[in-house]
Amino acid sequence: MNARLDLLATVDRGIAESEVFRLALQHSVAELGALGGAVHLRGPMSALRLVSSTGLPPRLVETWEILDQEGPTAPARAVRQDGTVRSAGTPGVWLPVPPGDDGGPVWPGSGFASVPVAGRDYEPAAPHPHRTVGALTLLLADPVAPTSPTGPTGPTSPTGPTGPAGPAGPTAAQWDFLRAVVAWAEERMAQAPPPARARTPGDEPGGRLRKALKAVQVGTWDWDIRTGELAWDDAAMDIYGTDPADFVPRVESWMKIVHPDDLPPTLAAAGKAIRNRTVFEAEYRVRRPGGGYGWTQARGRVVLDDRGEPVRMVGRAWDSNEARTSREALSRALRHMTDGFLSVDEEWRITFANLSAEQTLGSSEEELYGRILWELPSVRGVPGLEARCRKAAAAGRATGFDVRSPGTGRSFHLRIVPVPDGLTLYFTDVTERRRHQSERAAAERAAAARATRIAELTSALAGATTSRDVVEAVARRVLPPFGAGGLMVLAVERGGDRLSQIGSVGYPRGFIDAITRESSARGGPIWEAVRSGTPLFLSSAAEFMARYPRLRQRPSQAAKASWAFLPLIASGHTFGVCVIAFDRPRRLPDEDRTLLTAISALVAHALERARLYDAEHTRSQELQRGLLPRTLPELPACTAAARYLPAGQGMDVGGDWYDIIPLSAGQVALVIGDVMGHGLPEAATMGRVRTAVHTLAGLELPPDEIMGHLNEIVGDLGEDSYATCLYALYDSTTGICSFARAGHPPPAVVHPDGTVDFPLLAPDPPLGAGEPPYETVELKIPADGLLVLYTDGLVEAPGRDFDEGMAALAGLLRTADTSPAADLDRLCDTLTAGLLPAGRTAPDDAALLVARVHALAPDQMASWPLPTHPQAAGEARRHVREQLAAWDLDELAVTTELLVSELVGNVVRHAKGPVRLRLLRGAALVCEVGDGSLTTPRIRRASATDEGGRGLQLVTALTQRWGTRYTATGKCIWTEQALPGA
Repeated sequence: MNARLDLLATVDRGIAESEVFRLALQHSVAELGALGGAVHLRGPMSALRLVSSTGLPPRLVETWEILDQEGPTAPARAVRQDGTVRSAGTPGVWLPVPPGDDGGPVWPGSGFASVPVAGRDYEPAAPHPHRTVGALTLLLADPVAPTSPTGPTGPTSPTGPTGPAGPAGPTAAQWDFLRAVVAWAEERMAQAPPPARARTPGDEPGGRLRKALKAVQVGTWDWDIRTGELAWDDAAMDIYGTDPADFVPRVESWMKIVHPDDLPPTLAAAGKAIRNRTVFEAEYRVRRPGGGYGWTQARGRVVLDDRGEPVRMVGRAWDSNEARTSREALSRALRHMTDGFLSVDEEWRITFANLSAEQTLGSSEEELYGRILWELPSVRGVPGLEARCRKAAAAGRATGFDVRSPGTGRSFHLRIVPVPDGLTLYFTDVTERRRHQSERAAAERAAAARATRIAELTSALAGATTSRDVVEAVARRVLPPFGAGGLMVLAVERGGDRLSQIGSVGYPRGFIDAITRESSARGGPIWEAVRSGTPLFLSSAAEFMARYPRLRQRPSQAAKASWAFLPLIASGHTFGVCVIAFDRPRRLPDEDRTLLTAISALVAHALERARLYDAEHTRSQELQRGLLPRTLPELPACTAAARYLPAGQGMDVGGDWYDIIPLSAGQVALVIGDVMGHGLPEAATMGRVRTAVHTLAGLELPPDEIMGHLNEIVGDLGEDSYATCLYALYDSTTGICSFARAGHPPPAVVHPDGTVDFPLLAPDPPLGAGEPPYETVELKIPADGLLVLYTDGLVEAPGRDFDEGMAALAGLLRTADTSPAADLDRLCDTLTAGLLPAGRTAPDDAALLVARVHALAPDQMASWPLPTHPQAAGEARRHVREQLAAWDLDELAVTTELLVSELVGNVVRHAKGPVRLRLLRGAALVCEVGDGSLTTPRIRRASATDEGGRGLQLVTALTQRWGTRYTATGKCIWTEQALPGA
C-alpha cells in the first residue's frame, strides 16, 4: 500500500481533475482487488453525477450516471453522512448488495465500499473548512473476513449491515488506504486548473460543473414524479429555448414545447421507465422561440425511495439536430453500400434492409419489412445460424463470425451489433478473400516452417563441436521434416580421388564401405556433385539408372528410391558431399530444393569448423596421453590403479596428472596434481611440472623441499600459472607416509576394516602463489590400507560443492569392496561412475590414483650399529655374511661384503658417526650404510697414478643402481642388487 501512495505522491501538481480521478480510482481498484469502481461529484439540483469509472460494464455504468443524493446508494450515503463519518472517525460506508437491488439487475459482487470526497473548489464562500463534493466507490467481489464484530463500520454504524447480515467489508488497513488516496485526490483537486476560467468568490456551489455542462450543450433536469415539479439548469433552458424568467417549474412547461406528434411516444417511454425502474431514453422535437422545431435527446434514471417506490427522475438533455441529419445521410449511405445491412428489432423483425441485403436474401425491402428474420428461406437454409445469432445477441456485445451459404457455396462474414432498440447485422461476401487468405496462410505456414527448420538447425550446428555432432544435428533436424530415410556425409580425401566417411544414418555398413573404396574414375552422382559444385536431385531409381547405367545396381544395394546430392562448399572449395535419400520416389518442389541448398551451406561451414576441431582435439589428446604415465610400475611397496577422465565434450585438454615414482629402500612416491586452466599451454605446464617432480624425487629430497622447488618452477612460468599438488612419500619399512600439500584436496585413507578418513593436512597455497616452507605431515598407514588421491574435478560438479563431493567419495569407499583381495581397477570404475555418471557433461577434467600400500615384513629387514674405528668394516662383513646365509642368499655374500667394506671404509675415513648398516630383502637386495655427515660422495674418474678414487666406480660396477639419501641425522648411501633368478 505504501508503494502505491509513494507512486501517487510523484504525480505532478496541477494535472486535470479527470486525471486525478482516474489515477485515484485505478490504484484503489488494483490495491483492494475490486471488480471496478466509480467517482461521483455533486451537481446541480441535488444529484450525484458520474465523472469517472473503471472495470464496470456499460450497462451497469448507465444506471449510475446520475444518482439521487437522498437515495439509498452507497455514494449517496457517503455524501450525506460525511459529517457523521468524520466526527465518528469511521473511514467510509460499506453497503452489501442483495440480489435484485433497486429492482435492477444483480450486480456481480458482494458489496460497495464508498468514501466521501471533500473539496474547496466546489463550496461557496462559507466558514466551513471542507464540504463534501462527492464519493469514491469500489465494487468488491470477495471482501475479507471481519476482524471483530465491531469493526470499522460497527453494528450501530449508519454505513450498512455487517456481521451475519452481510459481508464484513474492507479491513481497517484497506479503509486507511482508501482515505489516504482520497486525501491525495482532494489535494490535487484543489490544485487542478479550472475547465474554463478561474472561479470567483461569488460563484455558487457546483458552478464549475454547471459551466462545463453548458459548454458542451448538455443540460440536466430533475422531475418530481409525485408532485410534477420540474427543474432545469441553464444549459437545459438553452436547449429547450426557454427564458429562465418565463419558466414555470412544472412538467407541463416541458409538455407544451414538445411537438404534438412526439409527445405520446415520449410520455409512453417515460411511463415504461417508471414502471420497470429502468433508464428513460427518447428523441423528440421541441418548439424554438422563432416558431420552428428542433430535435433533442433526453436520457434519465428513475430514483427510488427507501421502500423501492419511484419518486423522481433525473437526467440529461442535448441538442440532436446535427446528429439526426447525420443519421439521415447515414441511412442513404447504408441503403446503397456494397455490403449487406439489416436492422431488426428485439423480436427479430426486419426494420431496414439495404439493396445488397435484398439481393442476398432474394426479396425486396417491402417483402422483408416486418418479417421475422428466421422465417426467410434463405436464412433457414444456413445450419446453426439462428442459434449463433441468438447467442451473440444474448451476450450484449458486437460479435462476428463466418457463415457459408449451402446453395451457392459462397462465404459471408456476419457481424452482429446490439443497438438500443434491437440489432444490426452486416454481412460481407468474403469467398475470394477467404480463399486468398487460406492460400496466403498456407504459404506463410510453409515459410514459417522453413524458417523454424533453419533456425533450429542453425542453433544445433552452432552447438556442434565435432564432426559427429554435425552429422547427428543434420539427422535429427533435417531428415524428419523432409520425410527422408537416409543420410551420408562424405569428405574428399587429400589425394582428391577417394572419399572418406564422416557419418551416416539409414545405410548398410557394407554399402558405405563400398562407396569409400571406389575412386573418382568410377564416376556417379556423388562425384558429379563434387566436381560441379551444384546440387543434384534424382526423383526415382529409374532416373538414377538411366543417368548412370554403370551403377544401376546402386539403388537396390542402398534400398533407396530418390536422392538429393548436396555439395559441401566452404572457403571457396568443395570438400565433400551430403547425400539425403528417400525410401520412395519423390520429386522435390522448388521450395524444398532451395531450402536443402541453404541447409547444405550451413552444414558445410559447421563441418569445416568441426573437422578443424577434430584435428586439434586429436593432437591435444595425443599430447595429453604422452604426458601421462602409460603404465604404472609394479612395486613391492604398493599396488596401484589410476584413471584420467577428460572434461566434457567441447573442452580443451586439461592439466590433471598423477604419477608413481619408485625410490630406494622400499620407498615410493605417490604424486597427483592439477594445473589451473584448460588448453595446450596448461598441458605443457603439466608436463614440465611432472618432469620436475621426477627429477626432484630421484634426488630423494624430503617432500617439503620438493614442494619448495616446484613452487619456484611454477612461479617462473608466469603470473597466471598456478598448480596444485599432493606429494606422498611412503616407506614400506616403517609404514609411515609423509604428506606435503600445495592447495590440493586431501587424500582419503581407507583402513583394512573399511573406515574412511581424510587426514588433516596443512592447507598450503597452490604452487606459484605461495612461499616456502611447506609443511610435511607424517601418518602411519596400516598394511594393506588404501591411499586415494584425486583432483577437484572428481568431487566438484554443478549443483555439488566440494564438501558434498568429499562426502559422496567417502560414502562410495565405505560401500565398495576395499578388501585386500579387491580389484583396484574395478574400484576406480566404481568411484568414477558414482561421482561422474555417464552422460553427464563434466565441467573439468579429473584424475584418480588408488594405491594399496604393503609393509616389508620384519624378517626381511636387518640392521646393526657399527663403530667408527677401522675394525668396523670387518664387523660389517661378518653381519652381511651371517644374514645372507639366513636368507639363503650366499651367492650374493662375496659381492655384498665387498660393497659394505668400501662403503664402511669411506665412512670411517671421511665421515663421522654414528654409523649404521641395514639390509633389506624385497624385490632386490638393498644394502644401506648411514652416518652423521651431510657430505655427498661423488663418483670421479681416477688417473693412472692416483692411489684412491676408484671406490664408487667399483660400487657402480657391482650394483644395479646406487645413491645417497638424506636422513634426519645425516645421510645414507644405498646400493641395490638383483636377487638370484630375478
